[in-house]
Amino acid sequence: MLASRGLEDAVMKARIWWAAVAAVALTGCPRKQESDAPMSLGEASQAVEEASLDGQAATLTANTIELSTSFTIGAAVEQAADEIRSFIQSQLPCAELTLAAGKLSVEYGKRPGACVYRGQTYSGVQTIEVIKTAPGEVEVRHAWVGVSNQRLKVDGTASVTWSASAKSRRVQHELTWTRLADGRSGKGTGDRTQTPLPGGVVEGIKVDGARSWTGERGKWDLAIRGVEARWVDPVPQAGSYTLVAPSERSMTLAFSRVDGDTIRVTVSSGTRAFNFDVSSLGDVRSGS
Repeated sequence: MLASRGLEDAVMKARIWWAAVAAVALTGCPRKQESDAPMSLGEASQAVEEASLDGQAATLTANTIELSTSFTIGAAVEQAADEIRSFIQSQLPCAELTLAAGKLSVEYGKRPGACVYRGQTYSGVQTIEVIKTAPGEVEVRHAWVGVSNQRLKVDGTASVTWSASAKSRRVQHELTWTRLADGRSGKGTGDRTQTPLPGGVVEGIKVDGARSWTGERGKWDLAIRGVEARWVDPVPQAGSYTLVAPSERSMTLAFSRVDGDTIRVTVSSGTRAFNFDVSSLGDVRSGS
């Protein structure tokens, strides 16, 4: 009798234990976090695509910012804006330019001719407002409304300041980008310091700082360390990113050039690493 009662108690305890296990499996309370599991190929590929799209938006705006760098430091705001107008007119006669009180409106493609600058073809409207032109510091504010390079469209604003002593500029932006091919979009902010590449700013820029954006898969945070970005490339050709995905997984993306049309991106997290090759058109494929 005692043995039977002991067996019944053991069976009951076993049922209770398995019921608790089932409840945990269903509710997911102590579930292992996705970021604790080994990184998958799909996650790595997704990270490269997200970083590439946000990087293309940053490069698009950075290239149009370059159009506003040709003016005399220390000149009056109105004079500086007029010098910017003259430079843009000389580079892009396709643009309709309207200047008033130090604020320049640029409508790309309004006039006849190809609106091409440093390998990218533009449309849409950009506003450039000169705020300060002091010898030690210069500030210019930008706004983009439907500005496109035939791959992406961007809307948003940026404040750009130059430091004469550091020979660099700081770009703080708020942007929404949309990929024209499929309508995929993202919205985010950034705070970056930029300096010219060894070949000069005509080749591209070196960037340090941070960006973050929210897309269809959630929020992404990006730390930028010594990346070298050319105007014609969809991703950097050197340097690295630390990217935190919506799953809270942290990944390192290291960049190296393979050839004139291809950049290798190595994505690593924990003990796993994957290689991807990104073409000049932004196409991503698995590398060796």
